[in-house]
Amino acid sequence: MHDTDIDIFAWANNLFLYKDKLQFEIFLLSKTNVLYRTKYADTLGRQTHPLLIDSILEYIITGAGAGLVVRGFEEAESEENVLQRTKVDNVEKLVEAMTWLGEQEREMEAFSEEDHDLKRIRGMIVRITSPDPELKPFYIIKSISSSNILKGVGAWLISGNKFDAIENAAALRIPADSQLMIVGDDLYVFNQSKLERLFGYNAKKNAIADKKVKQIEASFQLSFADEMTLQAMIKESKTLVNKLQKLDPGAIKQEDLLNHAEEMGIEMMIDDAGAIIIMNNADLSKFVNLLNDDYLESNLTGQRYEIKSKKPLKVNEE
Repeated sequence: MHDTDIDIFAWANNLFLYKDKLQFEIFLLSKTNVLYRTKYADTLGRQTHPLLIDSILEYIITGAGAGLVVRGFEEAESEENVLQRTKVDNVEKLVEAMTWLGEQEREMEAFSEEDHDLKRIRGMIVRITSPDPELKPFYIIKSISSSNILKGVGAWLISGNKFDAIENAAALRIPADSQLMIVGDDLYVFNQSKLERLFGYNAKKNAIADKKVKQIEASFQLSFADEMTLQAMIKESKTLVNKLQKLDPGAIKQEDLLNHAEEMGIEMMIDDAGAIIIMNNADLSKFVNLLNDDYLESNLTGQRYEIKSKKPLKVNEE
């Protein structure tokens, strides 16, 4: 993706002219980040607009006259009259999911409740196409909660004046709120928690983690296997991203860290140049734990512990 920045207000106004002629293709996103193609009956057509696009267009178009501003998600807070935006490429799990539509659509399976199970689905990606060739396809993304799925024993369907069982099928309630939208290279975030839930991306935490990674790389000699990098490995671990938030990479030197590791019986490999070898996620976790002073020995029992959470004691000066 290399589109120039899009004026989202002009885009919304142009799209509104074709609102009743938009074509929708719905794909289901599994918990393993695999996309499945689906079909929907014509009778659902009248529900697609209010559930998928109407609230977003209304928010942007009316917001233009009310002072709505667009800010980078990494800097903006979720506040009134601010539309948060980031680049799709910043969200690794989203890029992985969108690869199915860009490169693997022919390989995509059609979703079947019997074969795939709706309970294993965590979201939906809707590709929306306008008859105007100047308006490229864009995408609406929504999270699907298991609480909105009805299936199996105890799930009843009422039709007319009688109940019936939902057999060999499942019912899904589509959330009506605005959540995420992709236009060109940009991801517009209407619901920050849904972005983190679907793709594990918290821009603020990731921005802090990026700074800490640069500080670590400047202070420590590290050697990685194959083509791995510290930045890439950290991004793949939500636990390590969280741990880096309050970590001070300059508080300890490499020699002291290695000496502490030896004292605690934590095995760290060193290459001929003196760099700490990181072969896998386990090695990286040990390194970050040492950096965060997470290994302690009890003066009382002599037992050694990995501390999951630390709360500094308040010293009574009296």
